[in-house]
Amino acid sequence: MSEPITLNVGGKLYTTSLSTLTSFPDSMLGAMFSGKIPTKKDSQGNCFIDRDGKIFRYILNFLRTSYLDLPEDFQEMGLLRREVDFYQIQPLIEALQEKEVELSKAEKNAMLNITLDQKTQTVHFTVREAPQIYSLSSSNMEVFSARIFSTSCLFLKLLGSKLYYCFNGNLSSISSYLQDPNHLTLNWVASVKGLPEEEYTKHNLKRLWVVPGNKQINSFQVFVEEVLKIAISDGFCIDSSHPHNSDFMNNKIIRLIRYK
Repeated sequence: MSEPITLNVGGKLYTTSLSTLTSFPDSMLGAMFSGKIPTKKDSQGNCFIDRDGKIFRYILNFLRTSYLDLPEDFQEMGLLRREVDFYQIQPLIEALQEKEVELSKAEKNAMLNITLDQKTQTVHFTVREAPQIYSLSSSNMEVFSARIFSTSCLFLKLLGSKLYYCFNGNLSSISSYLQDPNHLTLNWVASVKGLPEEEYTKHNLKRLWVVPGNKQINSFQVFVEEVLKIAISDGFCIDSSHPHNSDFMNNKIIRLIRYK
């Protein structure tokens, strides 16, 4: 064992050995601590790496043991993938790929349940007819909500990569609105003819789009069609025993299942 080295990774301190850090010479860490790439120091003289400190725990443990050990409830695979890509430890990249395949197989049996609701809302807004001449107008708009539950966390992430909110002139993935790995609630409105763009922002009204394709979802029928496309491509099929046919036809409840 070589002399211990303390690292400051994104503000979190780790102590290890030089031999551990250089155990894979072709990696980013191997290059940094063999002198091929200059290292930075923090105010205490520790080697500083401007990366995620929490995730570095798993990377350092792999250097020590050659095993990728993750907790059963680990929910940051995307972040771990980006960090592993940065450090370029080839055996770790391969171990992560194997872990993702393992998790995907474990999620083959899955259930997807979507409950839909719709109401009409009146929005009052000001219309500029000429310089310094304004008139008050109002319009009815359809407001939609969808409560989505799936036993497959990976499917909800897939769904989040396809659906986007349009708000304040920008598109943002719904992935950031995941309440937890298994639940997602969406709230959006249909576009209203004649309603100025700034009024959507003023009233905190989001619209929903499918990307790629840039298709706006202005009805539950379109929403159901798009979700079914995504779900069926991921191996789901409609559960013929539930819900009741009238609920499905009225777009109130959608339930899909996936078997190995």
